[in-house]
Amino acid sequence: MKQKNAVIILTYTSPKQTLRLVNAMNNGDFDFYIHLDKKVDMKSHEEFDVYNNVFFIEEPIDIKWAGYSTTEAIIKSVKFIERSGNKYSYISLISGQDYPIKSAAYITQFLKDNAGKEFINYRYFDEWTEAIERVEKYHLTEYQFRGQYLIQKAINGILPKRKFPVDTKLCGKETFWTLTYECAIYTAHKIDSNKQLKRFLRYTWGCDEFIFQTIIMGSPFKKNVVNDNLRFINWPDGQAARPNFFVSSDFERILASKALFGRKFDIKLDEHILDLLDHEFSITF
Repeated sequence: MKQKNAVIILTYTSPKQTLRLVNAMNNGDFDFYIHLDKKVDMKSHEEFDVYNNVFFIEEPIDIKWAGYSTTEAIIKSVKFIERSGNKYSYISLISGQDYPIKSAAYITQFLKDNAGKEFINYRYFDEWTEAIERVEKYHLTEYQFRGQYLIQKAINGILPKRKFPVDTKLCGKETFWTLTYECAIYTAHKIDSNKQLKRFLRYTWGCDEFIFQTIIMGSPFKKNVVNDNLRFINWPDGQAARPNFFVSSDFERILASKALFGRKFDIKLDEHILDLLDHEFSITF
C-alpha cells in the first residue's frame, strides 16, 4: 500500500477557497484534516461531506490571533490525526488562505525524495532579539476583555521577567511547516504533556511561531531539520506582522519560487490568481 501524506488546514475564512485548495491537491496521495475555527458554523462547509479523505477536527478551538489557542488547535489537529490510526509519511500545516504553487504530483515526489527531513524555518532568539519579549513578559492576548492591555502593562511593571520552563535554546520564525509524521507527533505530545509549559505558553505572544521550532531543535530530530518551511510568503517591504496577499500580477514571481505552498491568497480579492495556478498545473473542477 502506498504511503500517504496528511495536510492540516487551519481556517476560518471562505469555504469556497478551502474547497479549491483541497481540489488542487486531491490526487489520491493526501488526506485533509480541517480545523474550522469554533466561531464558524460547520454548516458553511457541508460541501466537503462527499469527500472520503477530508476530516474535520472534532471540538475545534476558538482561535485568538497570536494567542495560545493557535498552538492548541495545531496540537489538537496533530493528535486527531494520530487517533485516526492512519500512518502518514508527512504532515503539512497550512492555513485556509494558503495554496499549492506546485502540482500535487510534484509535492508527492518532493516528499519521497526528501524522506526523513524536517522542513521548518527557525532562528535563535540570540539573533531574533525582538522575539524575547514574547516570553519574558506576560501577554494577555488569549484573554480578551476591556482594559486588558492596561492590566498587562501593570503586571509587567510589577513582576520580574519570566523564565522559559524548559532548559533549551529558544528559536522560531513562522507557524507553518512540513514535518515527518513521527516528528509532528513527538512535538505535539512533548508540548501537551508538560502542564507547566502549557501554563507558561498561555501568557506568551505568538507562541505558534516558536514552540514547535524550540522543541524540535532540542530533540533528536534536530539533525534532520532543513531551515526552510517550503512556503513562499509575500512579505511587504519593511517590518510587518502579516504578509500581503498574492494577486495575479505576482504569478511569474510565484512560479519562480522553489516553495511548495504560497501564502496568502484571498478569493474575494483576486480569484484569478488561483485560476492561473490551476491552469498551470492542469487542475480542472
